[in-house]
Amino acid sequence: MPQPLNFQQVDVFSSAATEGNPLAVVIAADGVSDAQMAAFARWTNLSETTFLLRPTHPDADYRVRIFTTTRELPFAGHPTLGSCFVWLDNGGIPKGDEVVQECGAGLVRLRREGSRLAFAAPPLLRSGPVEAEVLATLAAGLRITPERIVASQWADNGPGWVAILLESRDELLAIRPDYPALQGLNVGMVAPWSGPDAEADFEVRALTGDLNAEDPVTGSLNASLAQWLIGAGLAPHRYTARQGTVIGHKGRIYVEQIGERIWVGGDVQPCVVGRVDL
Repeated sequence: MPQPLNFQQVDVFSSAATEGNPLAVVIAADGVSDAQMAAFARWTNLSETTFLLRPTHPDADYRVRIFTTTRELPFAGHPTLGSCFVWLDNGGIPKGDEVVQECGAGLVRLRREGSRLAFAAPPLLRSGPVEAEVLATLAAGLRITPERIVASQWADNGPGWVAILLESRDELLAIRPDYPALQGLNVGMVAPWSGPDAEADFEVRALTGDLNAEDPVTGSLNASLAQWLIGAGLAPHRYTARQGTVIGHKGRIYVEQIGERIWVGGDVQPCVVGRVDL
């Protein structure tokens, strides 16, 4: 009979447990089949569940597979930070100054900043202008007029993100999407947060059209947003973002461009430690 595997659940992009985005991580999962991984991810019912494996690339410190409740992803941000935290917490020692994660999107570099972790934004798989018919679909699904979209861009690094910029945080928070009208699009929305009560530079929302749900805090989206916003001169080279406000979360994302790399960072909180039979 297979031995139980070590398991942890962590909260990512949060300075306090239960305020960020939860992640389930199964450790030393090399003997777990694809079907078992998919079944366990469905059972946890979290946005993502990951499985830590021995690397196959000589430069990698570990390999990770990332599952939603419906599919496997080549890359995702909060699973990257959370998986790295669990790998380090279970005795992982990187080969160099940075941690190198192997995943479906290739090699992703991470660095430690005290208790905080940050990953280097992976290359965009799709960028460029958003087609007029897609913008019309977005406007209908967000229940807004097209004129309220200040700027837009394909900003996809794996999950299929299409991104829009709105004029104000209040406008952003007021949106109540019609998910069927989004026709399966994964929509990233961002707006500046100004005024004396501002706790961050930007507010972000992530609507996953394939799941008909809002994601609490989304590393992949914030990475692709940063590449677009900084590259287009719409954001400074260092800024903070808040995400999850509408659904009762207080995620905080730290973005910084150093040289050619954009780093997306956040705090990770341990929540649950145990063992699991698969």
